Amino acid sequence: MLRLNSVEVVYDRVILVLKGISLEVPEQRIVTLLGSNGAGKSTTLKAISGLLKPERGEIITGSVELRGQRIDHHQPEDIVRLGVTQVMEGRRVFDDLTTEENLVAGAHTRRDAMSDIRRDIEAVYGYFPRLAQRRALKAGYLSGGEQQMLAIGRALMARPKVMLLDEPSLGLAPLLVEEIFEIIQRLNREEKLTVLLVEQNAAMALTIAEHGYVMENGRIVLDGPAASLRENADVKEFYLGLTEVGARKSYRDFKHYRRRKRWLS
Repeated sequence: MLRLNSVEVVYDRVILVLKGISLEVPEQRIVTLLGSNGAGKSTTLKAISGLLKPERGEIITGSVELRGQRIDHHQPEDIVRLGVTQVMEGRRVFDDLTTEENLVAGAHTRRDAMSDIRRDIEAVYGYFPRLAQRRALKAGYLSGGEQQMLAIGRALMARPKVMLLDEPSLGLAPLLVEEIFEIIQRLNREEKLTVLLVEQNAAMALTIAEHGYVMENGRIVLDGPAASLRENADVKEFYLGLTEVGARKSYRDFKHYRRRKRWLS
């Protein structure tokens, strides 16, 4: 469904952020992209969705393909029409619009009849019943979890084939995180939605994903089935905070941890 081939990205024409990224997201699968802050995960998503230019970034080599068609030089709105939507980090909603107006805004690239858009809004409410109860409330007054649900629901209004999710669990209580990840799994299963998930909560991401990639300093340093990554000693120690015997490391140990280079061999 989605493929990145040796993609390099620079900002301000001098700062090299992505250094030959290659990855694949099979159709109707959930794939996760893990890595520490500054590894290049969000930049990877923006390279796919066409959102680099407003931040003075650009792809200088490589290609991004959707079902074999290059999309790396398309405008963001054209990429949305082709079936790729991104849910940005930080629960970005239109604060002064109501919940329902936000959902209508998500369909702005469509040329459907309003009756079709109304039907899709009700489908979003089916996945997120809380939003139905808040449909007339301005989005700025929603809780953090409700705003995250709204951001995902608004992306669904574009009828995507691929959804790029950037840190959907950020700042949310554990119960809300579980609820949102369960809904992501439902969307994958029931709507046949392909998902590329960037997530700091590696344990949760590797639970719902089928395949994972680990980024470090703008490069992919490890990839494999999610089950294998969960058992990888380096992933367990650095990203899951577990030692070889399953004991959780202290912050002091974590801070001074030096990643072994096994995964680079």
